[in-house]
Amino acid sequence: MRLLVTRPQPDGARTTAALRARGHVAELAPLLRVEHDPAAGLGPAPWRAVLITSPNAARAVAAHPRKAELLALPVFAVGRRSAEAAAAAGFSQVLSADGDAQDLVRLVAARAAPGRLLYLAGEDRAADLAGGLAARGFTTHTAVVYRAVAVSEFPPAVRAALAARAIDGVLHYSARSAQAFLGAAATAGIDVNALNAKHYCLSAQVAGVLRQAGVAGLAVAPQPDEPALFGLIDPA
Repeated sequence: MRLLVTRPQPDGARTTAALRARGHVAELAPLLRVEHDPAAGLGPAPWRAVLITSPNAARAVAAHPRKAELLALPVFAVGRRSAEAAAAAGFSQVLSADGDAQDLVRLVAARAAPGRLLYLAGEDRAADLAGGLAARGFTTHTAVVYRAVAVSEFPPAVRAALAARAIDGVLHYSARSAQAFLGAAATAGIDVNALNAKHYCLSAQVAGVLRQAGVAGLAVAPQPDEPALFGLIDPA
């Protein structure tokens, strides 16, 4: 199949390479550009642990002036990719919820020591992690350390492939990137429903953005991770 990957770099390149290794023709059009904020205020210490729900949060630690202070803490990650990014950033105590925000809340409630938690977050958040933890008796300080900026246009080669209805499937990893896809399609004058492409969505929330816009041909991963998403494309 000829597939379009819309997630930002560097994850987009990794996903594209994985799809090509599976025998697909994969095109990359990052529709979000991630910007880290090395001057992000983190609030007063001490914290018992760090929480991350994206690999971008772990990457933002690399340039932060309080990096050493953060790396000394345990980190609770929402899933495997976030956990891998945390380990690569230098965290030595990494626990993964292997799921979504609700799974992360359950993991923190079961494993974190009482005290304040630091959530390294993006500017746009899909779930109220702090609220979920507050219901479990935890106090969480949310620090915005990165933001995702929408890219308004497809690369010319991708725009041409979409216009020619040559794309068989589009992979959507977040609600923001799904919104950016719709925006870029509108800018290019492309009718999304005329593409004859299937839309592979990481979660029901991601699919909801496309469904609300009237997009058909949606497939939702049974678990919010890439192996489950790939399973939709290449069923066992």
